[in-house]
Amino acid sequence: MTDLELIFSMLGEASTTEIAKNRDVKGFEENHTAAKAGGSVAGKAREDLEQKSGKKIVSNQNFKGLTEKRDEKNLE
Repeated sequence: MTDLELIFSMLGEASTTEIAKNRDVKGFEENHTAAKAGGSVAGKAREDLEQKSGKKIVSNQNFKGLTEKRDEKNLE
């Protein structure tokens, strides 16, 4: 996961938390709605940056691949 992917993921989580607190949500359905709204905030921000920078934010890097590379280095 790249730095920008992590940042947008954190933005989605923080947005969801803020929306849920402000709406005083209760139960699964209300939390689900807040989560979709929070994800939408991060998604729109990501799309805006992609459009303005001309580069995709989402990469094929993931934690599993990074830990495998680290393990290979430790074996050497």
